[in-house]
Amino acid sequence: MNSRNVSILGGTGSIGSSAAEVARALPDRMKIVGLSGNNNNERLLELANEFQPHAISTKEEATTALLKKNFKKSCSVFHGAEGLLKLSTMPEADMVLIAISGTAGLKPALAALEAGKDLAVASKEILVMAGQQVMSAARKQRCRILPIDSEHSALFQCLEGRDPTTVRRLILTCSGGPFRNTPTEELWNVTPEMALRHPTWKMGKKNTLDSATLFNKALEMIEAMWLFDMPMEKIDVIIHPESIIHSMVEFVDGSILAQLSQNNMMLPIQYAVTYPDRVPGPASYLDLARLAALHFEKPRHDVFPALRLAHEAGTQGGTMPAVLNAANEVAVALFLEGKIRFPQIWELVEKAMNTIPLVKDPSLDEILIADEAARRLVSR
Repeated sequence: MNSRNVSILGGTGSIGSSAAEVARALPDRMKIVGLSGNNNNERLLELANEFQPHAISTKEEATTALLKKNFKKSCSVFHGAEGLLKLSTMPEADMVLIAISGTAGLKPALAALEAGKDLAVASKEILVMAGQQVMSAARKQRCRILPIDSEHSALFQCLEGRDPTTVRRLILTCSGGPFRNTPTEELWNVTPEMALRHPTWKMGKKNTLDSATLFNKALEMIEAMWLFDMPMEKIDVIIHPESIIHSMVEFVDGSILAQLSQNNMMLPIQYAVTYPDRVPGPASYLDLARLAALHFEKPRHDVFPALRLAHEAGTQGGTMPAVLNAANEVAVALFLEGKIRFPQIWELVEKAMNTIPLVKDPSLDEILIADEAARRLVSR
């Protein structure tokens, strides 16, 4: 029986909560040996006392003594970026689940691969920023990279055992967010509160906002390019409001394979942990008769330009995906702070892509320099 010792970076967020559900339901399959919790120390302590990991990590050094005092068992307590590196390379773990939003997971991901750990990846930014470096490190160390966001897990399942030359298109499904039918001129009146009301998924603020702009799907297009070694012209997006079909693969003969399940994160996490096995778990089953109908429509590319920008960034390659990602992160933060209006998120990302010079075959340092340059530009 396949059993995994998992270190979770981002254990107190929504992905971490779903991973905890899987670990509770499948204790013989998944043991949590490491946990990080950013600033949510109360939740981190609660999970640590439940799962008894070997090590935990928090954001600030000042809180480490408090965690040590309140943890019921002897445990290593780390903090900050160094703490994430400790959790990603700890000898007790054979898999590192990265659920940190933004770019903070990149160095821990590369360190985990260097240490011979498999990666379960929910953080799109890792592959968007440095897909070539990450995939190269995985091949060199013979490590698996298993996707745990629902769309890439669906593609992974549909592609398993298939000849890549028979694939015509990867089709990422997209809920469309809360504004898929909103008139263009009304988008200027969108408030953060409106943008954070996702119609289907419960996620953190950054991912929810990205879903509203379709930058979530834009990042997923670039991620799919690296994960499945497909050119951007073979990666497409379709709106599917029910979020029951998580993605599809179209083959050259016209056949389409789709993966369907309830819209929660437990099944993708479970499949990554138990792969290649399938076992009963905490996810509920679909009742297709109750669903009755599934709907599809084309994205409004002229109104939501994130998909076009992703296609351009992925096609140009080099540092351009990192620029897109960094510019979007800062623009989202500015919008949530009320400093810019909703359509300016796309405008600022495009401005950064048109301004920051492209480095075609970058080192990791050059990627991080481009990332910082985009952040400075958008902040100004």
